[in-house]
Amino acid sequence: MVVTHPQVAAPSPSLSPSPGPGPAPVRAPVAVAVAVLVPVLVMFAIGLWGIDRGGMWRDEAVTFQVARRSLPQIWQLLHSVDAVHGFYYLLMHPVLAVHPGEVALRLPSLCAAAATAGLVAALGARLARPRVGLWAGLLYAVTPMAGHFAQEGRSYALVAAGAAGSTLLLVRAVAAGSAGRHARVGVHVDEEVDGGVDEGHARVGRIARHARVADWYAYGGAVAVTALLHELAVLILLAHAATLALAGMPRRVWRYWACAAGAVLLVLLPLALISSDQAGQVAWLRPPRGDTVEHLLRSFTGPTQLVLGPYLLLIALALRAPLTRRGELSLPAVALPLLLLPPAALIAVSRHWPLYDDRYVLYALAGAPLLAAAGAERLITAVSRVRLPMRGHGGQLTPLAHRAQSVLARSAPALVRGLRMRHASTLLGVLAISVAFVSQLPVLRADRDPGHRPDNLAAVSAAAAQRMRPGDPVLFLPSVGRRSALAYPKGFQGTRDIALREPGPVSGTLYGRETGPDELRRRLGGLDRVWVVAEPYALRSAWYPKDATERVKLAVVGEEFMPRAEFVRKGSILRLYVRRQPAG
Repeated sequence: MVVTHPQVAAPSPSLSPSPGPGPAPVRAPVAVAVAVLVPVLVMFAIGLWGIDRGGMWRDEAVTFQVARRSLPQIWQLLHSVDAVHGFYYLLMHPVLAVHPGEVALRLPSLCAAAATAGLVAALGARLARPRVGLWAGLLYAVTPMAGHFAQEGRSYALVAAGAAGSTLLLVRAVAAGSAGRHARVGVHVDEEVDGGVDEGHARVGRIARHARVADWYAYGGAVAVTALLHELAVLILLAHAATLALAGMPRRVWRYWACAAGAVLLVLLPLALISSDQAGQVAWLRPPRGDTVEHLLRSFTGPTQLVLGPYLLLIALALRAPLTRRGELSLPAVALPLLLLPPAALIAVSRHWPLYDDRYVLYALAGAPLLAAAGAERLITAVSRVRLPMRGHGGQLTPLAHRAQSVLARSAPALVRGLRMRHASTLLGVLAISVAFVSQLPVLRADRDPGHRPDNLAAVSAAAAQRMRPGDPVLFLPSVGRRSALAYPKGFQGTRDIALREPGPVSGTLYGRETGPDELRRRLGGLDRVWVVAEPYALRSAWYPKDATERVKLAVVGEEFMPRAEFVRKGSILRLYVRRQPAG
């Protein structure tokens, strides 16, 4: 019996997909490995630079204190607050159990950011060619937004890695389906020639089907884990659906995808129900402003004008070609929905129900470097097709050709002649990315300063250690101001938390449960002096808290005490109050 095999397409220098369905083009394993590994190392180096910046800010402090609780205490907390981050806290629990500290707190985010750079490179190499993957991965690595979240002890870098990984798995699952269909065409030809297919071919078909189903299981699992890390990452499904629609995928692919997406939504449903009852946690968010889109654009491409202009030009070049051909995935068809749809959907929803913050759509950043790298590839391909006239009338070299020949002669002949055009193009792209990195160094350097975050709890604790004495009473206004003492307790060692009734781990809350208003009034009545650690807004006359205990703090301190000294740190105010002397 004659067995026909599908032909393997040769790599194409173009970003356009091959004319017909079939297996993905074969890529040189060494070139792909280099294209993936280099961005991983660069991202890891950039993220490692200044990772121990000497201070946590409020969100990192929550991760630090919650993840170090026991598993039953974490579970108790999630019933009342922070359920949306519960899975992340459970993942961080063993990490901080080994060696609690700021570096350990941020190390998972650093590793995730490095993995994301590698996954972006892998997408570029698979959908185009290795050098496109190399450029895309490096562009991701040098983007200040990626470097910022590589040093955050929160879940957002892990979410970005999950989204990039699930996108790569989607591409793989779709390609496997196309390869299987192509293989079946060959088997059908055999049937017509030999009148049947033997048991060996049937077994191969079953193995292919099982592998195809396994690819979709892996895809669904990756999206589910990503959405459990942060539920708003479920918008990645919207981007993937648009990719399949642009490619005109057959019903079979849509059926597999719909099953995977349905399973993800089913897994996510309990978390969505619980977190909807905790919506007060995002009450601080506001509807998007007029500059929201511009700010996100600069975050994705780079804030400096030297980078922004060329970046947008390259993206425009990538989008000049048709996005895809029917039944196939191209790089623009994968990257463009990823870049646009999750932020656009969240911004649109947030006009009526504020949920948008740029960190919630960090995972969409992966689309920008992929498109820019694709545009660079189109530009270099177009330039390489231009042939300059080397000889004029009479067969003489033109002045331009003569000058070029002179330059080459003066250069190192062996090196210049041995360097192929594709290697030179690759190095030229890497050089351009290096220029972008250097131009953004001031932004990256400023981001390593603890003062660049909304607050620095280490500085608050250090100020308390310098000025408070053992036995001094401390009043946190409001109770969330206690986070500096929870993150850095040494600065408050020996002081008395005058309002606290139950610590956070015992009460199942983030900052502990405070005593009632009457008891707090009685405790304050026996004091001659008290330190107040306050959020800046709490000392403004317009602030009127709903909680009765917080109102007693304001009333008693304002009526019975007077400020003696004040020390301001970013995000917090330390103020010493002494009791007023009786009049007369």
